[in-house]
Amino acid sequence: MSPTSPKTSRPAYDPRRLREIFDERAAAFDEVAFLPREIAGRMRERLEYIKVAPVRVLDAACGAGADLGGLRERFAEASVTGVDISSAMLARARAAESADTDSAGWRRFLPSTLAKAFGARGPQLAQADFSALPFASGAFELLWSNLALHWHARPDLVFPEWQRVLKVNGLLMFSTFGPDTLRELRAAYREAERTLGLAPVSHAIDFVDMHDLGDMLVESGFEIPVMDQEVLTITYKSPESLFADVTRWGAYPFGRAFEAGRADQKALRGAVHGALEALRREDGTIPLTFEVIYGHAWKAVPRTTAEGHGIVRLEDIGRGSKPKR
Repeated sequence: MSPTSPKTSRPAYDPRRLREIFDERAAAFDEVAFLPREIAGRMRERLEYIKVAPVRVLDAACGAGADLGGLRERFAEASVTGVDISSAMLARARAAESADTDSAGWRRFLPSTLAKAFGARGPQLAQADFSALPFASGAFELLWSNLALHWHARPDLVFPEWQRVLKVNGLLMFSTFGPDTLRELRAAYREAERTLGLAPVSHAIDFVDMHDLGDMLVESGFEIPVMDQEVLTITYKSPESLFADVTRWGAYPFGRAFEAGRADQKALRGAVHGALEALRREDGTIPLTFEVIYGHAWKAVPRTTAEGHGIVRLEDIGRGSKPKR
């Protein structure tokens, strides 16, 4: 396959550029953190219905570490590790962890068993690309990733890496954005470019469809994938406030680069603002859509050894089922 997925027009994955985007947005991310925190809460609700007791948990692309505390609380006996490509985001996570430790200094007087129950063991943090993890195969029983997968141009290459670091029967739980995300902003750019007679270009990530992600999971060695999605709408009082949030999320990393190289960038931004103004609803707000995809799946038992020999599980013997081809 070529560096660009045949189903999308996404550019090849550039970890250096991604690191720059997240380093730039780290300082102001708290101002827009309400969305990933809301999604994390909905992921935790889904996790309540799944029976899992991991010893080691990985938060892939943990950002500023907002989900680490919830994972430690949910799995008090587990070791929690967070990785992120951005050193600036990890600095925020370390600062938050240090503040939490200082505020809970009384925990050092508790017996070790109670200290664990209160989450006294802090998470381990490491700078790493979530598509090339620096961990041994089978290192974790749970891999959690909240609103990160869409940053990679080839999710079909990310899932095998996540499968690799999971133990057999380990659980993957993730959220990501789907194709309807930012549809109003995309439409505004198309209208602005049409009005100004400009060649259309991409201004946002080309998000992958839920069904394609499910197929990728199975092809990557996961089983029993469960996928669902919901549409959330955030409303804004002005195009300026909408752009401010989208910029802080970093959700359209190509927009500024394209506009900066155009002599007509001021006219383009003005036309986009005008197109967004035309979307105002009766209550006076401008809507912005987010399609949120949720998925979880289990790492399947391998069917062959590294030497190519078939593997048959003891519990499958005598079931009378036909061998899979």
